[in-house]
Amino acid sequence: MIRVELRKLVLRPRTWVSMLLLCLLPAIVAVFLATADFAPPPGQGGAFLSAVVGDGTLYPAAALALVLPLFLPIAVAVTAGDAVAGDASTGTLRYLLIRPVGRTRLLTAKLVSVAVYVTLAIVVVVLTSLVIGVLLFGTGAQPGASGAPPAAAVSLSGVQLSSSSLVLRLLGAVLYVVLSMVGFAAITLFLSTVTDSAIGAALGGLAVLITSSVLETLDAAAPVKPFLPTHYWLSWLDFFRDPVLWRNIDHGLLLQAGYIVVFFGAAWANFATKDVTD
Repeated sequence: MIRVELRKLVLRPRTWVSMLLLCLLPAIVAVFLATADFAPPPGQGGAFLSAVVGDGTLYPAAALALVLPLFLPIAVAVTAGDAVAGDASTGTLRYLLIRPVGRTRLLTAKLVSVAVYVTLAIVVVVLTSLVIGVLLFGTGAQPGASGAPPAAAVSLSGVQLSSSSLVLRLLGAVLYVVLSMVGFAAITLFLSTVTDSAIGAALGGLAVLITSSVLETLDAAAPVKPFLPTHYWLSWLDFFRDPVLWRNIDHGLLLQAGYIVVFFGAAWANFATKDVTD
């Protein structure tokens, strides 16, 4: 069943169009940065934008900072919202369930498919932004002292990072963002089992996103902020500090794991007893 869902994912033009659009924003920003006479002052603009002008290898991190707050969650909400509700609205869900496929297995395949989409989207953004960053801004690598390997980039703490350290930190950031988006996808997947409207489920997921983002700005909401789905999303930046600040990263991982367990469980409980007649 997972193979069937992955095949549907790969063959849908919408999958690749959404990834292209995700890559478009970092590409446009990179062109403007490369053609401008000045870079954003340190501390202003998106994360890493003031540093990438001198070192294009950091541009994948800047690209993640650009797409994460809004564009990536929108793409995830649309994909997860369509996972069950899309099949229900077209009538294919009934035919899927006629086959000897358990509902738990089908729902698990849906979540795996969404997780694969999230991973592919983020990897494509990172790889394309790396190519664009190196082409437009160069590597900025400087030879190390006493024959040491060249430093590939500078961390947010001002410490030079080797190429291997930069790759490991970027890999950790990608995995963290993937888990964060899968946690958000689990919420939208649950909504997709509640309604037969893919658009309705996607809008419900976006409503959760907007509500969480608004509550983040309110001091009165301080007691609930650590439990909001978006609260630790930007903690992937802590991978680029020296030393790595693990406290918020660990809390973010535990929170997203909790969202996956709770909302996938809720989706299963609803879908397992759902009357599919159309």
